[in-house]
Amino acid sequence: MIRPITWTGGSSVSLIRYIGELSLLVADIFQSLIKGRLRSRQIMQQIAEIGYRSQPVVMVTGAFTGAVLTAQSLFQFEKFGMQTMGGALVSVSMLRELGPVVTGLMLAGRVGSAMAAEIGTMKVTEQIDALRVMDVHPVDFLVTPRLLAMLLAIPLLITESVTLGIIASNLVGIEIFGVGEAYWKFQMEKFTDLTDVSFALIKGVVFGLIIIVVSCHQGLTASQGAAGVGRGTTRAMVYSSLFILVTNFILTLLLNQFFPAGEQVG
Repeated sequence: MIRPITWTGGSSVSLIRYIGELSLLVADIFQSLIKGRLRSRQIMQQIAEIGYRSQPVVMVTGAFTGAVLTAQSLFQFEKFGMQTMGGALVSVSMLRELGPVVTGLMLAGRVGSAMAAEIGTMKVTEQIDALRVMDVHPVDFLVTPRLLAMLLAIPLLITESVTLGIIASNLVGIEIFGVGEAYWKFQMEKFTDLTDVSFALIKGVVFGLIIIVVSCHQGLTASQGAAGVGRGTTRAMVYSSLFILVTNFILTLLLNQFFPAGEQVG
């Protein structure tokens, strides 16, 4: 009886401490944005790493997400004679949910783990201590450029993911399932508006912040040599993904209160 209570209490304390450490890092980032130096070279390097090199995996994931969602929805819609609604379902789903979430998860795996490994290696080899000796704040030099690059790159990556998903949806619905193109596109345009785009962009910015803060924190707190860097890399990917999924649920509830859906199916 005592052991579960002890475990629950210890886990709660660890979670509160972890959230507190993330909050302190966020405060340091804001201070760096206000008072720190704008490092253009590092920002451009990170834009290339986060944005340019992430395009293939994001585009392929978005395309096949749209394709499989279309196929599954049409298999069900055929029972009710509602095949033309497939395009509307995919466009709204890709913008409001799947585009931002899938892109965020892909970036957490590809970019977040790489950031944690790079910064963690610098930490255990005392390169971060060397930055402090040279009067260079680690957050200002390592974290802020990555944050700014992420905020610039993730809306474009989400746009590519959603666009490829909708194009794949059109190909599957119109070419493979033979749904009338005019009805398909009419329903898609009817039920998709700028509110859906706002969902995608807001969620994308929040997910980008989560990836940067969680991954950089794991790197900055790495210890115990190569083994600690490996654990930090794994935690960065896992924690970022979990935070993205939980935050997505909360944002969905909040955004639907502030941006209620206009026209509903049926």
